[in-house]
Amino acid sequence: MADVTFKGNPMTLRGEELKVGDQAPDFTVLDTGLEPVSLSNYEGKKKLISVIPSIDTGVCSTQTKTFNEKAVDVDNTVVLTISNDLPFAQKRWSADEGLQNAITLSDHKDLSFGENYGVVMEELRLLARSVFILDEDNKVVYVEYVPEGTDHPNYDKAIEALQSM
Repeated sequence: MADVTFKGNPMTLRGEELKVGDQAPDFTVLDTGLEPVSLSNYEGKKKLISVIPSIDTGVCSTQTKTFNEKAVDVDNTVVLTISNDLPFAQKRWSADEGLQNAITLSDHKDLSFGENYGVVMEELRLLARSVFILDEDNKVVYVEYVPEGTDHPNYDKAIEALQSM
């Protein structure tokens, strides 16, 4: 498993770590309307999955905005931001930031995404900051488990991997 800390404290990640070349596992999360959403909802699209601990923090907010801005021009791509925030908080954040078209999804109910992608920080019941890029057939083409949960991911490297598909 990836070694991850949060504010310098070691975290135990639940689930299996994904690697480039793996077939991405399915998951069920909730959208801001409290409707279940799974990987199959985005069938046939490239997916940049941006995973954050909480939308209401500076780094998470920046990560969400940055990936939505940088991936907007990549053909046939959807950006999914997944956290354990309640759908209501995600919806409020999107409205406050003027990003009504951003797709924010909540894993708070079942931890389906977090456990299937190996990002549940057991000690906090939050998702570890990470980035997954999947091709149209849900093959993993890029993975980053950010070592320190309060640090930013490598935006340029992730976008480069997305654009190179």
